[in-house]
Amino acid sequence: MFKKIDFFVLKSYIGPFLATFCVSVFLLLMQFLWKYIDDLVGKGLDWRVIGELMFYASAALVPMSLPLATLLASIMTFGNLGEYNELMAMKAAGIPLQRIMRPLILLNVLIAIGAFFFSNNILPYTNLKMGALLYDVREQRPELNIKEGIFYNGIDGTVMKVRDKNPQTNMMYDLLIYDHRGQNGNLNVIVADSGKMVMSNDKKFLFFTLYHGERYEEVREEGRYDRSKMNFPHQRQAFSEEQLVFELTGFQFSRSSTDLFKDNYQMLNLVQLQYSIDSLQNEYKNRLCYVMSRAITGLMYRSLARTRTNLDSSINRPDTLFQSFDDKKKIQSIDLALDEMRNAKNVYSNGENDIDSRRGWMVRFEIEWHKKFTLSVACLILFFIGAPFGAIVRKGGLGMPVVISVVFFLMYYIISMMGEKYIKSGEMIAVQGMWFAPLFLLPLGIYFTYKATRDLSLFNLDPYLKLVHKITSIIDRRKKE
Repeated sequence: MFKKIDFFVLKSYIGPFLATFCVSVFLLLMQFLWKYIDDLVGKGLDWRVIGELMFYASAALVPMSLPLATLLASIMTFGNLGEYNELMAMKAAGIPLQRIMRPLILLNVLIAIGAFFFSNNILPYTNLKMGALLYDVREQRPELNIKEGIFYNGIDGTVMKVRDKNPQTNMMYDLLIYDHRGQNGNLNVIVADSGKMVMSNDKKFLFFTLYHGERYEEVREEGRYDRSKMNFPHQRQAFSEEQLVFELTGFQFSRSSTDLFKDNYQMLNLVQLQYSIDSLQNEYKNRLCYVMSRAITGLMYRSLARTRTNLDSSINRPDTLFQSFDDKKKIQSIDLALDEMRNAKNVYSNGENDIDSRRGWMVRFEIEWHKKFTLSVACLILFFIGAPFGAIVRKGGLGMPVVISVVFFLMYYIISMMGEKYIKSGEMIAVQGMWFAPLFLLPLGIYFTYKATRDLSLFNLDPYLKLVHKITSIIDRRKKE
């Protein structure tokens, strides 16, 4: 049963954990915004669309924020307990460190289990929604923002330039408009002293009222002009007021179907990933066998077809046949063999790119499969690094714990990225590359836990020096004997 000390330790841990988790998600979300700021600004997106995108992006950042929050919260909790001598008072009362850590161990086991279910069930759904929404945002065309003195081509089939604008009256002056909607080049040019632009309520049409201008239009009708001399009839029309209507396409935000993205490896759960991996492995093996068999059988077929015409019925061995040729024919046979080998090499090289592409796609599914488990294991290992380390250094707050946690987390993150890189390059299989980082940090967790439970100094070199001295003494004694 839980006692008061368990609730006290849990209360000391939950606060820093939630705070550091929210701060980590916020900082990573700011990085996400900085990355996609060009795709969001100036497109007239509704605040609900941006809020929905931020929500899905926050959920997608949980796998990176959760291990960092676990590490930082454990260092801060036990660092504060040690700094204010609360940890020493518990040990003086006969409570070992393992008993003090027990409620947090149970809590982090529950967090690890929840992280697995989140990564397997919720994360694929949020990745699917975020991927579809981000695609729609990128495809959304920017708002009509005609700048002064710059050609604007945001309206389909039209290029225009405005010398000056009056924001109060919404009037534009000295307009130059190239109408390309006929797709015949600059055949229709309009120049106006001023104009006003009004968009319909449904944002489907743009009404452009022009004042005091001229329209120049070349008339190209089949048989009405001399193609050799490039002489074209034209018309020039002056107007005091004219209204143009442009149909706007792409300015309304539309949602794409999520079925277009559901087969991506980041949008699949564990069962779906395993099914996709099995299918991709079979396709990879079949393609590899096909390319190799095509190269080898093609070489053998062409070689037999060419030698069969020269094969004497009394000769049934290729070496005997080759020795029966004269020198000129021997050289021709060698050249022919080299050509056939080059052809086989070209066939294999052409299929090698396709094989590499299939393998690269397959390993991405394998990496995502292992990520479902490494997130939970990383949370537990980082807790067993942070909690004993905080108990040893006895320093809480946001100073040194933040620095130490960032160092350990960067170590874990860099090693994980290296493992993924080695998997994609073929230097490691998926099991080795994805579990290399947790297995690398596991000895650190065991070492820190051993030091903390026995109240030993973290960097005391005396035991190691004694061990080295003992080993050298044994070696010297054996040399004398």
